[in-house]
Amino acid sequence: MIRLLDFLLALFGLFIASPFLLILFVIGMLDTGSPLFRQERVGKNKKPFTLVKFRTMKVDTASVASHLASARSITKFGHFLRKTKLDELPQLWNVLKGEMSLVGPRPGLFNQEELTTERDALGVFDVRPGITGLSQVSEVDMSTPALLARTDKQMIETMSLGNYFKYIMMTVTGSGQGDRVK
Repeated sequence: MIRLLDFLLALFGLFIASPFLLILFVIGMLDTGSPLFRQERVGKNKKPFTLVKFRTMKVDTASVASHLASARSITKFGHFLRKTKLDELPQLWNVLKGEMSLVGPRPGLFNQEELTTERDALGVFDVRPGITGLSQVSEVDMSTPALLARTDKQMIETMSLGNYFKYIMMTVTGSGQGDRVK
């Protein structure tokens, strides 16, 4: 049921947002020359997939978790994208492809070994990663791997259709801050 909702909502979202996505893409071209950011992430069953987002940092920024990146790397347009969470919109493509869900644990990087170990021990990789979830709306980020894994597990254990829509609505209305940048 959730996969069907993910597919339909992602398809609808991409269709409705396509003119807006095009505008953000063009502004991103002017900002960095490379508006889309692609990065290999840990997916369901620890399989790799390529996450797509709007670029918020300079092109030469090291590929590390957001909380380890320098705030000086974020562009002015990137600040706007992060604050409004619009940088996440291209991930609707990942949802459409079945690599992600709208709601699930945020996908980490393969070099985040502590997070991967914590999540693996709790069975977090048994589900698709998501664009948003309990951790994001609770302001738990990847700088606290054990807490993040426990919060992800709690979300998985209590997932319902109601919670699915609750986390989406909380994200759309501005709850949570996402991963912080130092």
